[in-house]
Amino acid sequence: MSKDNRILVTGAGGFIGGHLVKAFREDGFHIRAVDIKPFSEWYQLFVDVENLTLDLRNLDACREVTEKIAMVYNLAADMGGMGFIELNKGACMLSVLINTHLLIAAKEAGVGRFFFSSSACVYNGDKQTDSNVTALKEEDAYPALSEDGYGWEKLFSERMSRHFREDYGLVTRTARYHNVYGPHGTYKGGREKAPAAICRKVIEAKLSGRREIEIWGDGKQTRSFMYITDCVKGSRMLMESDFADPLNIGSSELVSINQLVDIVEEIAGIKLERRYNVSAPKGVNGRNSDNTLTRKVLGWEPSTSLRDGMELTYRWIYDQITANASLFSKWSWDGRTAPHADRSQVFSLDKSTHAQLEEYQL
Repeated sequence: MSKDNRILVTGAGGFIGGHLVKAFREDGFHIRAVDIKPFSEWYQLFVDVENLTLDLRNLDACREVTEKIAMVYNLAADMGGMGFIELNKGACMLSVLINTHLLIAAKEAGVGRFFFSSSACVYNGDKQTDSNVTALKEEDAYPALSEDGYGWEKLFSERMSRHFREDYGLVTRTARYHNVYGPHGTYKGGREKAPAAICRKVIEAKLSGRREIEIWGDGKQTRSFMYITDCVKGSRMLMESDFADPLNIGSSELVSINQLVDIVEEIAGIKLERRYNVSAPKGVNGRNSDNTLTRKVLGWEPSTSLRDGMELTYRWIYDQITANASLFSKWSWDGRTAPHADRSQVFSLDKSTHAQLEEYQL
């Protein structure tokens, strides 16, 4: 692809989308970055990129952003970790409007290639009942029994992408992501996933002196977790490939949640008492990525070890938490105002901190 052509990244204010924009920007591509969130809530914002805030559930907005675009990377969705998708199934399902309208607009605009970010949540739940799970192959999505809400939306949108390729000639690619993690993502507020949530909990326990941690479920449920740089590389390789069907983009390094906590405790240099909340959302008992087809198609698979990726993630979250605490400690609170605050200091902080500052009229 010529670097003179423009790439559209939707969900650009989010975790994966922000990293994808960063990678394309560093390689010298022209990028149109779009998200529904205000710029102050984007995890990564680059001033030399064409940045837009639009609601892509609307067809007119999709037509606007696909104009003069060569490639679309659709990362936009209303989603989060298990705690969010268990309690917001309707909101997750509405993301179907984004991909549907983007496909229509891309077809009309003559877009060259269209990438859809799907999820391992499309896989049949009956194949994920044992923590000693057999790694999931791409064909294991059928017969369909996806994660209720979020998983069904992803599976439907996979089919929609396929039929736009078959019926209208729009070249589509679909990646099934397996639990992506890393810096510059959600780590609190209810949408965070297990790696970030556990990092935050361990950091809070260490800073507060409380030597305990709450774990959702019994800690025996198993997953694989893919570091963000592997996710970006795999996505770009798939987009540039000739492979048209959905493909696993995920690590095959299987660990239990208890083992994930072990890793973060070791990074933090602390040991915590574990309290298990078996009534909290925990998802399926076991899920892992079978990368046989990925290796065959791409000659590659994710290679960042969980230990290395978690250390980078932990350090970033630790810096965010301590920076926020330091910033708040500088202000003298008087009722609902903090007259000595400087709003320019908070532009790079996380979105929950922005919400707090708005509440206190800063």
